[in-house]
Amino acid sequence: MFDRERPSFEDSNNVTVKRCFFAYEWAIQFLKGKETADIGCADGYGTQFLANYTKNTIGVDYSEATIELARNQHKEKLNLSFISGKVPPLPLETESRDVVTAFQFIEHIHPRKAFMEDVKRVLRPGGVFLCTTPNNKMSIARNPFHVHEYTFEEMKNEASQVFDKIELYGVQGNQKVNNYYEENSKWAKKILRLDPLGIHKMIPSSWLVAPYNFLTSIMRKDLKETNQDTLKIETSDFHLTQESLDNTWDIVLVAYKK
Repeated sequence: MFDRERPSFEDSNNVTVKRCFFAYEWAIQFLKGKETADIGCADGYGTQFLANYTKNTIGVDYSEATIELARNQHKEKLNLSFISGKVPPLPLETESRDVVTAFQFIEHIHPRKAFMEDVKRVLRPGGVFLCTTPNNKMSIARNPFHVHEYTFEEMKNEASQVFDKIELYGVQGNQKVNNYYEENSKWAKKILRLDPLGIHKMIPSSWLVAPYNFLTSIMRKDLKETNQDTLKIETSDFHLTQESLDNTWDIVLVAYKK
């Protein structure tokens, strides 16, 4: 599992942060007053936000060090707790949660269907699973932290085998967002010209981590300087759609347990 991809909050990473946090704001409608769990919570930056609306929330992450950091940062929220554990299986009791969220997480693990099946175990009857993950058809280069990126068709087929009912949406941006990602794409394609044989797709992912982090940082800092909207983009510049799904940035799954 390549799971060291963590939230980064410097100015140059603003668009990525707002794109990720959009999911947490959207999720509020499903979890008000509910008992919930947030899987792949990292330091709890989004989990603590959800706890403002829930009866109680549990954050789950593989790293005990990260979980300890989350506990210390958010100890004032009495309805919020954190558990460490590599998943699946989830370190949660059967039929103990009303809503389970997993935002930008499932692409990091190998047993993805087993993870969904365990989420269903943890959900109470009538429970909901909310999941976001990058849309593979919009990815330009290989992300060494991702084990597998879904297409909409793959997500539909896999989730339908587990859950009783599913809905799929795409995260799309307005013109400011899409202009930013168009410039991002141009930057990435310039780098990929240095690898005409596609060697980066064949070598172990661990070899790519350092150059990926370095080049991504340089790219985003450059875009911050050249794109005047980089620091102005907010969560409100993103929206959900069911049109032209293959052209949206993220896959959004809403899955229901009877």
